[in-house]
Amino acid sequence: MYNYTQLDPEQCDFYPVAPLSDLPNGERMFVEIGEDYIVLFNIAGDFYAIADLCSHDDGPLGDGDVNDHTIACPRHGARFDLRTGEALTFPAVEAIPAYPVRVVDGMIQVGMPKEGI
Repeated sequence: MYNYTQLDPEQCDFYPVAPLSDLPNGERMFVEIGEDYIVLFNIAGDFYAIADLCSHDDGPLGDGDVNDHTIACPRHGARFDLRTGEALTFPAVEAIPAYPVRVVDGMIQVGMPKEGI
């Protein structure tokens, strides 16, 4: 399972990554949680987090063009849904990890699945 946004919050460990003021509307932020590279997006006040990894060739994805709730791989043009990680166009056929995001006391937190999930 790659769409971790569907997990019960109790199945995730949430990590504070940045103050809310550091990610204005329309912007993205690159963060590292453990050994995972994550790209965080603010789209009209809704926050999304995906792995910075194209499933087509394991290259970085985060610098790709964003349109609505999709991102295009900057190398080969595969598109992914920021909300679910679903691969939408070729050459990618596998989803990428999408993580739950919440804001607590003005701090953006990204949820990572607990061990064994």
